[in-house]
Amino acid sequence: MKMSNMLLPTIRELPSDAEATSHILMLRAALIRQVSSGVYSFLPLGYRVLRKLEEIVREEMDRAGALEVHMPALIESDLYRQSGRWDIYGDDMFRLKDRSGRDFLLGPTHEELFTDLVRWWLKSYKQLPITLYQIQYKYRDEKRPRYGLIRCKEFLMKDAYSFDATLESLDESYDKMKEAYYRTYERLGLSFLCVDADNGAMGGSGSQEFMVNSPIGEDDIVYCESCRYAANMEKATYGKPAKSAPAEMLPLERIPTPGAHTIAQITEFLSCKPEDVAKTLVYIADGKPVAAMLRGDRDLNEVKFKNHLGCVNLEMAPPEVVEQVTHAAVGFAGPVGLNIPIYADIELEGVNNLVVGGNETDIHLRNCCIGRDCTVVDYSDLRCAVEGDMCPVCGKPLKLERGIEIGHIFKLGKRYTELLDCTYTDEQGKPAIPFMGCYGIGVSRVIAAVIEQNNDDAGIIWPEICAPYKVYLAALGRPGSAEMDAAEKLYNDLTAAGVEVLYDDRNERAGVKFMDADLIGLPWRVTVGRKAKDGIAELKNRRTGEVEELSFDALVERMK
Repeated sequence: MKMSNMLLPTIRELPSDAEATSHILMLRAALIRQVSSGVYSFLPLGYRVLRKLEEIVREEMDRAGALEVHMPALIESDLYRQSGRWDIYGDDMFRLKDRSGRDFLLGPTHEELFTDLVRWWLKSYKQLPITLYQIQYKYRDEKRPRYGLIRCKEFLMKDAYSFDATLESLDESYDKMKEAYYRTYERLGLSFLCVDADNGAMGGSGSQEFMVNSPIGEDDIVYCESCRYAANMEKATYGKPAKSAPAEMLPLERIPTPGAHTIAQITEFLSCKPEDVAKTLVYIADGKPVAAMLRGDRDLNEVKFKNHLGCVNLEMAPPEVVEQVTHAAVGFAGPVGLNIPIYADIELEGVNNLVVGGNETDIHLRNCCIGRDCTVVDYSDLRCAVEGDMCPVCGKPLKLERGIEIGHIFKLGKRYTELLDCTYTDEQGKPAIPFMGCYGIGVSRVIAAVIEQNNDDAGIIWPEICAPYKVYLAALGRPGSAEMDAAEKLYNDLTAAGVEVLYDDRNERAGVKFMDADLIGLPWRVTVGRKAKDGIAELKNRRTGEVEELSFDALVERMK
């Protein structure tokens, strides 16, 4: 493709509204163009990358034995009401009505439609196992779209669904997909981790995410360098250190603490450590107030808390509710005399003489002992893991990093097949319900992940397998010059040899062409300059910077 015929409006300045490196470079290199918040057009270079990633994913899905189909993005609400996700998905789901007033949605995922397809088709155990997939756009009304393609409202996704007669067969299907994901990301040269994850609105018995390390990642990855344990923060557990015998219970004291409503203020005022304080956080779980109690230096893991409660909706209680249940200003909630269910983090079990809120403005209590002064429903792991916690597998210190999720696989079990009455006849001639798995790859998000891990100060550095073109051919000469004639011939020869070439035939200075070449980041740059008359061109490796001179014929053979 010649640059003179190309829609490629590269820009020099940094986009003011872009923060992530991948977002900045995709805008500057004219891969994408923002249409509205979280919605992007793919321009020719970006769309070529997207199509190449599609094909890599498609090859690995086909290799794993999955069958490709295509489902509508516009879905009537009935199936989602049957599964319960019409309500569970909340405001993230795009909802609309047709002219007859019927409710529709734009598909965020397609578990329901695939289950409906299989229940229409499936009759006998002999038809199982089967895995179906599609590569299609998904829609989620993100509250805060950001980082370009990393979090947006419309995105291209590969979603696959397996149906099996037994749990053992589900495990086999799950492992096949997991291996396909490993092969996909390894082919792209990505550095990634497979981590244990929470199922969220998908439901089911277990899941894993594929994450690439990135400082702008929206997920915290907890992992161990000594063993293979890795999990995202929502799912991460930690080894429990041995506890010493409980301290002797001291008398409960009521202490005025005017204006001390944060942990830092309380510890300074009372000359104590954050681990001596237990904070009480008030939440609304499915419309009812509940409290979580944990050490002052810990953060509540809301996903763990929600899963422990088994509720559908969980949110921090607004100030007026906190004041209503505690009879105090925000910042002074405590467990003593609190008439709502209290759930305590396991780290507080057997710990005496805690500093807690007094449920009275400007008052705290010292020497609170759970069991003597207040009652909790139970103890469980409610807090976020922190760097230095013990690995739950090998006991070595855990590490924390930020990561971008590029894939998620689930063992859904019978959640959807049971709710949607998907059955078949088993070997004994009895009705049975298949087990289901779900496997997603954010294809468009992978582009951002590749760029995040492959760039320098000058621009993108594409892996050859997904680069929009293989060669950037730059002619250094005026129109009609020997250099331009030689470059034109070399372009034709490379194209005839099946090499993907982006030919910069513009009447621009060499510096402009080289800057665009580095920004766009194709794997190889070929420069036809002053040695064109001798049939010599310069070949530069974009990744290593290595430069060599080759004859035109040798260069064509090398690129083939």
